[in-house]
Amino acid sequence: MDLLMTILLLMGCLLISNIISHYVPSIPTALTQIVFGVIIAFAFKHTSFELEEEWFFLLFVAPILYNDGKYFPREELWKMRRSIFGNSLILVLLTTIGGGYFIHWMIPGIPLAAAFALAAILSPTDPVAVNGIAKRIHIPEKVLNLVKGESLINDASGIVAFNYAIAAVVTGYFSLKDAILNFSYLFLAGAALGLIFALILTLIRFNLRKEGINDVVFHSLLQILAPFVIFIITEELLHASGVIAVVVAGIVNSLISRRFETSIAEEQVLTENIWSIILFVLNGIVFLLLGLNIPLSMSETIADPNIGNLKAIGYVIAIGFVILAIRFVWSYISAFYEYRLSKNKDIEVPNVKIALLTSLTGVRGTVTMAGVLSIPFFLDNGDAFPERSLILFLTAGVILFTLICATVFLPFLCKDELNEDEKIIDKNLIDAKNRLLSAGIKAIESEINDKNEAVAYELIHEYKHISQNLRFEQTSNAVERNFNQQEMVEIQLIALKAERKYINELMGKSEIDEQVFKALDKSLDYREEVFLRNPSQDTMFLVRKLMRATKIFYKKFKKRKEIKLDNLKLVKDIQLKSFQAAIEALEEYLRSHEGSNAAQDVILYYRTMINRFKGNVVKYNEESIKQKEELRIKAMDIERSAVRNMYESGEITREESNELRRYINYIESVILYKHAE
Repeated sequence: MDLLMTILLLMGCLLISNIISHYVPSIPTALTQIVFGVIIAFAFKHTSFELEEEWFFLLFVAPILYNDGKYFPREELWKMRRSIFGNSLILVLLTTIGGGYFIHWMIPGIPLAAAFALAAILSPTDPVAVNGIAKRIHIPEKVLNLVKGESLINDASGIVAFNYAIAAVVTGYFSLKDAILNFSYLFLAGAALGLIFALILTLIRFNLRKEGINDVVFHSLLQILAPFVIFIITEELLHASGVIAVVVAGIVNSLISRRFETSIAEEQVLTENIWSIILFVLNGIVFLLLGLNIPLSMSETIADPNIGNLKAIGYVIAIGFVILAIRFVWSYISAFYEYRLSKNKDIEVPNVKIALLTSLTGVRGTVTMAGVLSIPFFLDNGDAFPERSLILFLTAGVILFTLICATVFLPFLCKDELNEDEKIIDKNLIDAKNRLLSAGIKAIESEINDKNEAVAYELIHEYKHISQNLRFEQTSNAVERNFNQQEMVEIQLIALKAERKYINELMGKSEIDEQVFKALDKSLDYREEVFLRNPSQDTMFLVRKLMRATKIFYKKFKKRKEIKLDNLKLVKDIQLKSFQAAIEALEEYLRSHEGSNAAQDVILYYRTMINRFKGNVVKYNEESIKQKEELRIKAMDIERSAVRNMYESGEITREESNELRRYINYIESVILYKHAE
């Protein structure tokens, strides 16, 4: 029960942290999740949240890296092979040696081997933390790909170096020859086993399909379990690198799947959807766990009277600075070396800014924390592990230091990198989606008849609501939004004026008595007052107030016993005709203001009200569902034609056309989905 409550608590914090990040985008989601983890640790200080290193790598690292291997661009991986392997192997070695000597020099109480262990575990990078920052600023694609690429391998190389350094501290013995041979076995055997297991998995799936076992849920589950099984067999039975094995297996699986993706399309879609949920949860929980372990890691050092808190924080800043400095120097030298060797003329000339970006994006994360928590408490001779609590404090501090540095300095470095083309692309995509929705609405309107009128107007209303949300996203400027709101109020007042004019004409012709006129006029006054008092309300406000005003009106008439049923029918007829007069006035307005979305929205709502007054309310039965489905499919056919026409005429790019097709396909898959037991 405690485990279940812990999982639910972590899930709740995960959701809340993402909501906070939506409203406070300047703070990365990863940092918010770490803070939540720290809060939980203090709130439940008598509860232990420790997770063993082996379990952490199995439950979190294996599936995340398997997925990264599947989706990392193969062309980029091959193009950047020198940089990726350089950062994953040589940089890890430089960080371990250079950082280790610096730590031992600064803190003599930490033995050299233990200092090497600390520097080694600080070498793996965590691209997930950077992704949250990259969503709000434009970090160059090359830098992001490099960080993602090196993280596929440097987890393994950093952990191997760390384990050897820890073994040297615990046993007092170290052999460089054994370390090199063992690392070579771990790396090469892990890569070979990843390839073999990926091929075996493909063969199993192929034979199962031959035998008629084609259940997509079964095959999706088989793919989800693959990284866990590969990691366990590689690590526990064959003692090779499970991390390398799952990365290679992910890459091979992706290459094979691309050859058969059309024949297993349903399985692919289901598997991708499941993976997206799993990765969302795993990437969030790892930072919550990181936050949970930070207070435990720092508590002993903070409580130690021999080490002042300011001195300990100074150690953290100094080590973090040296780790980033080593990365900066290596990034610049490796970029210069690659530039000199490359025959490609398009390769960018190395510069300090790119080197700085590469350094700051090398944020340390959960692999580092999981590794350092595995440090034993005692040596083989029974003595306590030297400065274990201080090493844990320094590790947690450096993780926070690198994350905060990335959060603070990356936006400044990327100010000039904010790509106007991307903003234009987003605007073009939203415009294209609005055009699709308009085409869909026209298609639905052309199919309206007496039988499907209510369903059609409801569907048009849905399309208009989506279009409004897209326009709201597009008008990020407060002045522009205010202008749109003012336009909406003006159009609503035009419609009210037309209604009032119609009622006044009836009164002038003595076709209605004074009591009915006063009630209708009061209703219009109330609606006009609301529009003028609350101009910031959206178009949905119009429907709510129309309905409210109508309800109030009918209540008044029901209470008056002297008003007969014929009068009620007369009032209803007057309201319908006044709505029609409003529509005619708005259509006249549209002739001189072509393309006014606000006017079209108000016309739609008046038509919806007319439909409701006539009693054409949608009844959710099998027939109405079928009518709605048919209208949607016809609308989507028109939308697909619109996408093709826009692409062929050069109005949208290939990437934008693919995005629009995906947008239509998502809606279609929901409509046509059939639940299977």
